[in-house]
Amino acid sequence: LLDRVMPKGKLGSAALGVLGTAALGLGATLLSVESFRSYGWGVFVLVPFCSGLLSVLLYGYHESRSLGECILVSILSVAILAGALIAVAMEGLICILMAAPLGAGLAVMGGLVGYAIQCHDGGRASAPPVIRALSLMVPLLLMAEHVGRPAAPLFEVRTAVEIDAPPAQVWPEVVAFTQLPPPTEWLFRAGIAYPERAEIKGQGAGAIRYCIFSTGPFVEPIEVWDEPRLLRFGVTENPPPMEEWTPYANVHPPHLDGYLVSEHGQFLLTPLADGQTRLEGTTWYRHHLWPARYWQCWSDFIIHRIHRRVLLHIKQLAEQTRTAVRPSDVPGGVRY
Repeated sequence: LLDRVMPKGKLGSAALGVLGTAALGLGATLLSVESFRSYGWGVFVLVPFCSGLLSVLLYGYHESRSLGECILVSILSVAILAGALIAVAMEGLICILMAAPLGAGLAVMGGLVGYAIQCHDGGRASAPPVIRALSLMVPLLLMAEHVGRPAAPLFEVRTAVEIDAPPAQVWPEVVAFTQLPPPTEWLFRAGIAYPERAEIKGQGAGAIRYCIFSTGPFVEPIEVWDEPRLLRFGVTENPPPMEEWTPYANVHPPHLDGYLVSEHGQFLLTPLADGQTRLEGTTWYRHHLWPARYWQCWSDFIIHRIHRRVLLHIKQLAEQTRTAVRPSDVPGGVRY
């Protein structure tokens, strides 16, 4: 069948190779995400690698192509797939950009394997069985991954600032801080959820703290209230981690619900010399995206930026309070 369908010209074979593999990749992604609710190795590793491989095998089906052309075709296959995911309202631009380095690199690796196959003696004869085998193996491997999904690892992010105020003046700003100004960081302006203010109902262990983000509130029951040293809390509700950039009015992919989950957090206040305080914020979280270490690079970076936005705001509030209550150093005056 492929002998009759595949064009022999470069443009026609490239177009069919790219569009055909993009369609197969879209089907595999829909199967994994919508049916299995899985954002794992299958979606982020298997699909882009196989897209690059299959596109090159189809492109070089009738005659060998150059290495540069094969790499270009492999990259185009995942670029078209990314566009298709946005077009069918399955993903937004932010997530596509985050996955792009991994997907493009794997597509090139697949393209290199396809190039090696077509260059080998008899390589073009082996292309049809390789294409059939991959078309069968990909959905089976996605199903196997769904059945044997591993537990999500627990990650920890710590961020600290030094504040020119004693812990007793920093503590009230930690417990509940006022409205932050609109963000200027590109990350938050691009759609990543960002903190706006914090409120608390009650006092001491058992009180409920609400950290209000641009996408909704984190609900944080207080577990340790050691004033003015340690505030530790659990997290019972998480808002969506971002608002997607999309041409559609509303896109809500499954990974916005329960795939990046904060479980615990704390603020640790350590007194320093000259009445200063080291304020350290820590978040313990899980994400259900694989490869876990690749996505941890993104999630750690984002959480660090969230921490800094909060900690610098607390620093500003506490230092303003200290300035307001500090008396002038006049002769005979009292110093605190």
